[in-house]
Amino acid sequence: MGQCGITSSKTVLVFLNLIFWGAAGILCYVGAYVFITHDDYDHFFEDVYTLIPAVVIIAVGALLFIIGLIGCCAPIRESHCGLATFVILLLLVFVTEVVVVVLGYVYRAKVENEVDRSIQKVYKTYNGTNPDAASRAIDYVQRQLHCCGIHNYSDWENTDWFKETKNQSIHVSCCRETASSCNGSLANPSDLYAEGCKALVVKKLQEIKMHVIWAALAFAAIQLLGMLCACIVLCRRNRGPAYELLVTGGAYA
Repeated sequence: MGQCGITSSKTVLVFLNLIFWGAAGILCYVGAYVFITHDDYDHFFEDVYTLIPAVVIIAVGALLFIIGLIGCCAPIRESHCGLATFVILLLLVFVTEVVVVVLGYVYRAKVENEVDRSIQKVYKTYNGTNPDAASRAIDYVQRQLHCCGIHNYSDWENTDWFKETKNQSIHVSCCRETASSCNGSLANPSDLYAEGCKALVVKKLQEIKMHVIWAALAFAAIQLLGMLCACIVLCRRNRGPAYELLVTGGAYA
């Protein structure tokens, strides 16, 4: 019965470590996705510390790959030191992922205030030229999220760029994809996206944070199972002579 339990634990542990390798790749992908997406919206979010969860989750992904290697070898060799190292590293990663979840929720709550403060500045400095990073960011967001202005297209009337152009038109990035003849004229509001960008940017950034949170929670649960299996193997290994007799098929004198 004991041998069956330890064999099952080893099998599950090796299988879990294969999952850890897959998880390492997924976590690194999620972290990279957050970085890439944040780069598209960084003009609407000034607090660089919001990238901390992404940095941590990439580091966790790299560490999980090493843990997976240790976790595959240690149970097969029944290495006490290897299994102990495996459990300690898993515990460290588990605590780190809990921190990621907490930070994710903290920064997710700050998103709306950050965007509200930043988006006003970005629209105010818009100059309509492609080399200008802030202008490119606005055009990109309006096209990608199908939005226009901060709350709606009328917000453009308060921008310096609109007042300087004096042609009663806003940028064509506000034009609906279905309006092929749209030139940004306010005389044809039906050709323009009706929804403002602020709410959609907030929603997008909060979704990104939730990707990080759910990824961390999912793999934290798997790691708990990994620690449990490793502890079972360690406990059996530490039973001393009785354990050795059970494994080798020996008998008491």
